[in-house]
Amino acid sequence: MQQDKQPEYGPVVFRDRSAGYAFLTRSTATSDRTIEWDDGNTYPVIDVEISSESHPFYTGTARTVDSEGRIAKFERRFGEKE
Repeated sequence: MQQDKQPEYGPVVFRDRSAGYAFLTRSTATSDRTIEWDDGNTYPVIDVEISSESHPFYTGTARTVDSEGRIAKFERRFGEKE
């Protein structure tokens, strides 16, 4: 690999404002805004719209939309024509 072509890789806080949840991880993403974390250090913060704390699939609030099976639906729409 070429030298000095890789982006900075460091600690970043991702914050889900809708769920009031934040987590510290390492990433190449950057931000001008910062936040003081529980350990007393200041890290860049990136606000996200959805995370595992607010996504319907992970929270168990997802609704099943397809009550009719896929095959039955296909056969109803494109079944044998006379």
